[in-house]
Amino acid sequence: MKIEVRLFATLRHERGKALDIEAEQNSSVGAILELLQINREDVVILLVNGRDSSLDAQLFEGDVLSLFPPVGGG
Repeated sequence: MKIEVRLFATLRHERGKALDIEAEQNSSVGAILELLQINREDVVILLVNGRDSSLDAQLFEGDVLSLFPPVGGG
């Protein structure tokens, strides 16, 4: 199945802004993080189709996964 992964801030480093991923059926968000070699601790907000989600959420054909790292500043 094909999904789109949108990366933000530091997660874009050497990966790009958006990726079209060919994933196995019934893949979870956590499996996509492993595929992209992103540590779970490096993701604070994750959205599937614009809605708050979790690492164990199942993905479906055409889903859009957005990943955000911790944000610092003052």
